Amino acid sequence: MRERQVYTEATEQPWVAPVPLSHLSIEVGHFYLNDLLGDLERVKEEFRRIVPLVAAFTESARVRFGPQVRVSTCYLIDDYFQPDTDPAEVLGKLLTAATESGLTIDYLARESGCWQTSQFVDGVPLGEPIPMAEMVAARIVAEPAPPDTGRRPPTAQSGWLCNGRRSSEHEPAQAMRGRNYEPPEEFGRREHSIFLDVQLWSTQVADGVTVTRWSCPFLAAVWHLLRLGMLRYHGAAVVDPQQWNGEPWPRRWHEVPPVVQLNPEAAPFAAYQTLSMLPKRYLGIEHAVRLVLDHLDLDEDVLAQTITAGAAEEVVVPRKISERLSHLLLDGS
Repeated sequence: MRERQVYTEATEQPWVAPVPLSHLSIEVGHFYLNDLLGDLERVKEEFRRIVPLVAAFTESARVRFGPQVRVSTCYLIDDYFQPDTDPAEVLGKLLTAATESGLTIDYLARESGCWQTSQFVDGVPLGEPIPMAEMVAARIVAEPAPPDTGRRPPTAQSGWLCNGRRSSEHEPAQAMRGRNYEPPEEFGRREHSIFLDVQLWSTQVADGVTVTRWSCPFLAAVWHLLRLGMLRYHGAAVVDPQQWNGEPWPRRWHEVPPVVQLNPEAAPFAAYQTLSMLPKRYLGIEHAVRLVLDHLDLDEDVLAQTITAGAAEEVVVPRKISERLSHLLLDGS
């Protein structure tokens, strides 16, 4: 009998680059850029309060993951909404405040890097930017309200995402008869609804070109995915933290790498679990982040790789991405 030949494509088995992972990534506070350019004593006071908290959660992680626990710290600069500021001035003051407060920031990241990022080699951006926000937006799977009437455009067109059925207040009444008001309803509720409707982006036309403006909650969702090591571009890692050796900072934000490694001895940037120490005013944003993450169809190969890596270290990695997030909301900031 003639042997049957089988042909396979070289790309049939997708290649996914592994990302080194810490056990825990701790985000050490957040300030508006105006705060950093203003009264640094307030910034130092907040950082001094965070120092013992980092130590406490590091010890807690040691109890959970063992004596060889890997913990890294990070800070996100919100340059996306204030791109005209001077990186050299902002970063100089931020790092001075951290140093004088005894706080170690292992990694510094730019929020605009959650919109689009570039691969850097020796401090120089190479190739076309990676459309990070668009890439994540393409993975949103909205939850349709049963029965779906099709009245409202899909998330990809509207830029809104919710956790249930919206109210009928603004829906047109049918001809010759009125329509009773129906309140919003959360899917999967127990007895009462906690309805959340999040704007992911807005668009505007400038000089005949449609420009997308991404929302803070959506960029924060991308930020968490970066910290959890869940994003790839054509199989490759989307960020490679660049070492900073004390050289002068650039004067334009796009010349600063998306993620900078400040501490050469730091554990990996990405981690199995994230902890964000944030002012209470970010509660609403982090609620919205969880909604976005719960509606993403993430790359199954990346998820499987992370779960397998965790199992090799006796770390249980939940399949639901939002279960890998934790928060500490800070008073008075």
